Amino acid sequence: MIAFETHPDRYRHWKLSFDGRVATLTLDVDETAGLAPGYELKLNSYDLGVDIELYDAIQRLRFEHPEVAAVVITSAMNRVFCAGANIPMLKGSSHDHKVNFCKFTNETRNAIEDASENSGQTYICMINGTAAGGGYELALACDEILLIDDGSSAVSLPEVPLLAVLPGTGGLTRIVDKRHVRRDRADFFCTTGEGLKGKRALEWNLVDTLVPRSRIDETIAAHTRARVAASDRPEDGHGIELKPLTRDYADAEITYPNLRVSLNRKARTATFRMRGPSEAPPEDLYKIYAAGADFWPLAIARELDDAILHLRFNETDIGTWVFRTEGDGKILAAHDAALLEYADDWLVREITLHLRRTLKRIEVSARSLITLIEPGSCFTGTLLELVLVADRSYMLDGQFSEDKSNVAPATIMLTGMNAGPLEMCTGLTRLQTRFYGHDDAHTAALGEIGTELEAADAEALGLVTFAPDDIDWEDEVRLAIEARAAFSPDALTGMEANLRFPGPETIESKIFARLSAWQNWIFQRPNAIGDDGALELFGTGKQPEYDRKRA
Repeated sequence: MIAFETHPDRYRHWKLSFDGRVATLTLDVDETAGLAPGYELKLNSYDLGVDIELYDAIQRLRFEHPEVAAVVITSAMNRVFCAGANIPMLKGSSHDHKVNFCKFTNETRNAIEDASENSGQTYICMINGTAAGGGYELALACDEILLIDDGSSAVSLPEVPLLAVLPGTGGLTRIVDKRHVRRDRADFFCTTGEGLKGKRALEWNLVDTLVPRSRIDETIAAHTRARVAASDRPEDGHGIELKPLTRDYADAEITYPNLRVSLNRKARTATFRMRGPSEAPPEDLYKIYAAGADFWPLAIARELDDAILHLRFNETDIGTWVFRTEGDGKILAAHDAALLEYADDWLVREITLHLRRTLKRIEVSARSLITLIEPGSCFTGTLLELVLVADRSYMLDGQFSEDKSNVAPATIMLTGMNAGPLEMCTGLTRLQTRFYGHDDAHTAALGEIGTELEAADAEALGLVTFAPDDIDWEDEVRLAIEARAAFSPDALTGMEANLRFPGPETIESKIFARLSAWQNWIFQRPNAIGDDGALELFGTGKQPEYDRKRA
C-alpha cells in the first residue's frame, strides 16, 4: 500500500533548511530508496516517493512556517539538478500508476504555484546543473528560474525525441502559456534532446537569470530579499503543527475522526460519509490558532485529501465515489462565516486554499462522482461543494417512510464560501460552472445564500439533478450507481473530463482537462510501451520501432 503521509525526519530525498525568512529545499535523491524495487533513482531522478516528500514539505512550509516568504529549490548534486521522472520506474509501472503519478506530480507543482500566487510564499528555482524533463518542469512551477552559466548546464524537455511521450505533467503548457515562449521556438526546444544552455535559454525566456558559478549565493540572496520585502506573511507569526492524521484501515473501510470511507469492491464503489462540525467554531482568531490542525475546516481538508490519494493509487478498480454527509448545517454555516470573517489572516487563508486544492483534486480524479442528499445530511456551504462537484446529485423529497425518528426533510444551504473562495481550476466557482451561460439562474441561486432549501426548491433552482420521493429513491439511486459500473471506464473518464470544465481555459484546466487525457492515451500506445517501444528500449542503445501511422 502506498502511504501519502510523511515527515521531514523521514525524508530520504529532500533536505529542508531555514535562514530567517528564506527556506531552501535541496533535492538530494537517495538512489537506493525507490518506492518499489527494480530501479535506482540515479541523477536525482524521481518517482512517486520523491514527490510525496515534496508535497509534504510544501504543506509544512505553508502551515508551520508563516515567517517563510521565499523558498529556494536547488540540488545537492554537482552539475545535475534533476534528470526528471525515472525511466526504469515508468517502464516497470502499470498504466494506471503512470497516469496517477503524473497527475499527483502536477498537482504538487500547482501547489507551488498556488503558494507563490496566493500565499506570499514565493518559490525560486536555482538550477545548478542539468534540468531535464520533469526536472525542468519542477523549475517551471517556480516564480523565477535561475540557471548557472557554466557552459554545460541546460534545460530540456526531451520526452518527444527520447521516450515517444509528451512532456506530460504540464511542461508544454507552462512554456507557452506561463512563460510565453514563442510557439516555433517551443517546437524546436521540445524536439531536441540536448535542450538549451545559457544565453539562448535566457533569450527564449526558458529561464529568467543566468548566474556565474562564483556568484550563486550572492544572486540567490538578492532575489530572495526582493521576494521577502514584497510578502505579506507575518515575520513573527507562529505556525501550527500538521500533526499525523488519525486513521484506521480495515479491509472495507477507512476511518478518520471526521470521515468514513466504505468500500464495496463488488459494486466498485467507495462511499464517503463526512461529518460536519459538532461544535460552534472558535470564538476568535486566537482560539482558531489554538485549535490548530483540529480546527474542523482544516481537519476535514486533510482527511479528505489523504483519502482521495489513497483511493487513486491503492483502489484503482473502484470507479464510482458516492458522497454523503451528516451533521448540523447551521453549525457548518458558522464555520464558513469564521473563514470569511478572518479571510485576511495568513492561517485562515491557508486553510481556505487547502480546501480549494482538495476539492480540485476530487474533480480531476478519474472517477464518477455521485452525491446523495438525505434527511440528516449536512450539505451546507463548504460541504455543498460536494453537490456542485458531482457528475450527478440526488436529493430526497420528503422523508423515508420507514424512518420513525422524525428527522426533518433534507435541506441544503449556500453560504458565502460558494460564491468565490473555492474556485475550480478554470477560475470559476462551481456555482458559476453549473450555470455557465445562464446568468439569471446563477443570480437567482446567489440570492438564496443563507436559506435552507428543501428538495423541490433546490431542484427548481438547479442546485440538484433529481429530487425523487421515497417511492422512487432506492431504484433511481441504485440504477445510477449500477449503470456507472457497467460502462467502459475509459469512456467515462473521457466523458467526465470533458463535461466538468466548461467555460474559460487556464493553464491548470488545460493540463488536467486536455493534456492529461492525451498523456493517458499515449502511455498505452505501442510506440511508447510496446516490446520495441521507446520506454522499453530506453538505455539499451537500440532504436525503437514506431508505427508511423498518424491516428
